[in-house]
Amino acid sequence: MNWKTLLAAAAMTLTGLAAQADDMKVAVTTSFHNSGLAEVLLPEIQKDLGLEVQLLVVGTGQAIRLGEAGDVDAILVHSQKAEDKFIAGGNGTHRTEIMYNDFVLIGPSADPAGITDADSAAAALTMIASAKSPFVSRGDDSGTHKKEASLWAAAGIDDAARDVAWYKAAGAGMGASLNTASGMNAYIMSDRASWLKFGNKGDLALLFSGDPVLFNQYAYLPVNSAKHGHVKNDLAAQLEAWLISDRAKDLINGYTLNGEVLFTFNAAR
Repeated sequence: MNWKTLLAAAAMTLTGLAAQADDMKVAVTTSFHNSGLAEVLLPEIQKDLGLEVQLLVVGTGQAIRLGEAGDVDAILVHSQKAEDKFIAGGNGTHRTEIMYNDFVLIGPSADPAGITDADSAAAALTMIASAKSPFVSRGDDSGTHKKEASLWAAAGIDDAARDVAWYKAAGAGMGASLNTASGMNAYIMSDRASWLKFGNKGDLALLFSGDPVLFNQYAYLPVNSAKHGHVKNDLAAQLEAWLISDRAKDLINGYTLNGEVLFTFNAAR
């Protein structure tokens, strides 16, 4: 049975699953978890499907490695280049887009590098590097870190040009990295949801956003049971059917903080 057949069967049985007590493992990014959306979705998934979803909260790179090893049943990540490689390697059956938000550049409210005047994300990073203003990178092979690295490359600023005197790799998740930036009063790139949810802002402010390159898509990828026979492909299909349903759409689009929407549902159904 191929994945499309599994997904169709799962969609038809959503309403009759509440009595089951199944469980599955999904590796998700720290940015997704830090947003608080998981706390909204998981109870409703359990209520609707009788499915307990155990989250392994890691960066995108580690989530992909967990999927490659067959240690989880599905992954929810945000780095399409890495996701396409995961599928091409036979580690996942397919990729389904679920929702998006965007990346933003955060920094000291006084903005010593002047990035509020930048006309692109790459230009903003160039200004930070020219000013040698402190910048905190996640440095953890996460989706956010991968995006940041691509923006430095677009700016023509390689690893050697990012001096440790001002460029600090936290090697941590989004929340911990934001805490480090707050403590240092430094610049940092964050996904918008994590920034809005973050409580220890200190003197930091959102200084730059809106460049189309900062678009941040989240996708769901079931692990390939042909490669790892023990993974719960049927439960992964049930969860996917729920994640692309109107029920999930309403919950995702309705999740706000201080009047701001944190994610926008865009699953194709």
